[in-house]
Amino acid sequence: MTDPILKVDNLNVSFRQDGAVTHAVRGVSFTVARGETVALVGESGSGKSVSALSTVSLLGDSAEVTGSVRYDGQEMIGADEALLRKVRGNDISFIFQEPMTSLNPLHTIEKQLTESLALHQGLAGKAARARILELMDKVGIRDAESRLGAYPHQLSGGQRQRVMIAMALANQPDVLIADEPTTALDVTIQAQILDLLADLKQTENMGMLFITHDLGIVRRIADRVFVMRHGEVVESGLTSEIFANPQHEYTKMLLGAEPTGAPEPIAADAPVVAETEHLKVWFPIQTGLMRRVTGHVKAVNDASLTVRAGETMGIVGESGSGKTTLALAVMRLISSEGRIVYMGQDVRKWSTRELRRLRSEMQIVFQDPFGSLSPRMTCEQIIAEGLTIHKVDAHRDRRELVSEVMVEVGLDPATMDRYPHEFSGGQRQRIAIARAMVLRPKLVVLDEPTSALDMTVQVQIVELLRNLQKKYGLAYLFISHDLKVVRAMSHQVMVMKQGHVVEHGTAAEMFDNPQTEYTQTLLQATH
Repeated sequence: MTDPILKVDNLNVSFRQDGAVTHAVRGVSFTVARGETVALVGESGSGKSVSALSTVSLLGDSAEVTGSVRYDGQEMIGADEALLRKVRGNDISFIFQEPMTSLNPLHTIEKQLTESLALHQGLAGKAARARILELMDKVGIRDAESRLGAYPHQLSGGQRQRVMIAMALANQPDVLIADEPTTALDVTIQAQILDLLADLKQTENMGMLFITHDLGIVRRIADRVFVMRHGEVVESGLTSEIFANPQHEYTKMLLGAEPTGAPEPIAADAPVVAETEHLKVWFPIQTGLMRRVTGHVKAVNDASLTVRAGETMGIVGESGSGKTTLALAVMRLISSEGRIVYMGQDVRKWSTRELRRLRSEMQIVFQDPFGSLSPRMTCEQIIAEGLTIHKVDAHRDRRELVSEVMVEVGLDPATMDRYPHEFSGGQRQRIAIARAMVLRPKLVVLDEPTSALDMTVQVQIVELLRNLQKKYGLAYLFISHDLKVVRAMSHQVMVMKQGHVVEHGTAAEMFDNPQTEYTQTLLQATH
């Protein structure tokens, strides 16, 4: 192995706030050489991102950092601001998890890329534009010139992440730090981004520090692995050795943390909870001064499904395939054409007033629990809100009902007066599930409920959802791009692409004998 370009030795990071000290990283050491990928692996709060951000002093004034971080022989801890500014984004570049929050929504892609080139290389005008087009071509953005004037919201998730990679590569860095760069992406896009990063690492001869909680990605991309827990490295070594013969119990637990098994079979006489026939959701495209309809975005085109009590319908497909739109139409939250039957009644023509009584029986759990929970409400207020609105069990004590459902979803009722920010990601998702379950619904839409969570927490949430379904005979519409979770949860699977249902059948049929090329591609991308 060549000499390391980045060497971290006995790194310690603590945060001081209101007189209290939190030790986030303790005695962490690792190296990254040119042309190799080193992975930092662990669950949320293990210290992965803090270790990475400390390499160029990006932790803020409340952080106390000791130890040594040497880039190309230069000490970064305690370095003067001029050296740090030169190294940041130029010699050591970052790609973050959510490109939408990293890109400026008010500036075009060209302007944001030009800014970095002007700052570090003094490029402007035609020279900058030529370099930007070269970078965009390198990261696989098709028809790059037509994309230069686009704003971040006009690009797909995969395209935005490619722009972030282009920005990171703009100044030909020696070290690329990728912090969960594929978590928010579809499996097929994730596979493309990982292949792209692996190719760029070789062609640009960079060292790459890859931060993730997903061991499947580590196996695919990393040369060496450092497993972190509670701020410490508990195991390290070559990727092949760690996977073949893990030594630490925590590493073994991470390797075994994958949703497995299958849901309980449904009863032969289980009643149909919801069904659709030839459901269609088209959004009009209006152009010109008169806002005439000149076309339609065909979000859902001719979708028919049936879901029974105790049954899960898995809906899979890439972003923009119509998964969530279909579920929202079934719940009568957006307009649609076609037949929608709920508990034997055609609800398509029901008025808002008539639908109100159904709302307590149809609930939804979203992908990001932090975004879907009000930061100004306590856990108790969040869970009890629906009880008050729908006047459910009005004669019973609210805190008693909240306490019961918290126990049911694995939360301590003693924490009901806390606010969302005081809970972990997995606990927040349990609060979101409790908010839905307290109303005792018959149909629950689960929209990517595990994709933002650590693998070990995913396993727990899948088990919780299966237990609740068995206990109450719940019908689930389970939307996800994670096919391992879909397989563990679903009785039936529907595959969608660009608004069309391309395949539909039992979970066993879909996973063991996929009929369409698109389904086969989705399955291959997860291996």
